Amino acid sequence: MEELKIVSDTNTTQYIVIKIGEEQYGIDIKYIDNIVRMQQITRVPKVAPYLRGVINLRGEVIPVMSLRLKMDLPTDEITKATRIIVLKVEQEGMIGVIVDEVKEVVTLDNSQIEKVSYDSKEDKVNYINGIGKYEGGLISLLDLNTVTLEKENA
Repeated sequence: MEELKIVSDTNTTQYIVIKIGEEQYGIDIKYIDNIVRMQQITRVPKVAPYLRGVINLRGEVIPVMSLRLKMDLPTDEITKATRIIVLKVEQEGMIGVIVDEVKEVVTLDNSQIEKVSYDSKEDKVNYINGIGKYEGGLISLLDLNTVTLEKENA
């Protein structure tokens, strides 16, 4: 059984590269259900500030969150490049995240990914689980299970 894990570790993973501000982030393509243009978001009262509201996508109501606000960055600036990425996440089901821009799909081999380890004594939540090295640049790989958790860790 251990040999199977080692073999699967040598595989490559595809990531959608997104921009939030000046930074590039990668989202594992297996979590992505859909990418849609920015649309009207219906506000829901008494939710965390990073939860922008809900959208109706082909008859399905999907909550939408701002990655910028969740990551303590300045509020979203909506442009023609702004997109909502609909994710299928284990704990939360479907959730949309607002990103500044969707750039490209990249394939990273495990040798191109550095795992990130954090000091467990810190109370801060870490949304990055690795750094991908691609064409001379770095892509922060998002840990979607941490990013989309509803609990606010302050």
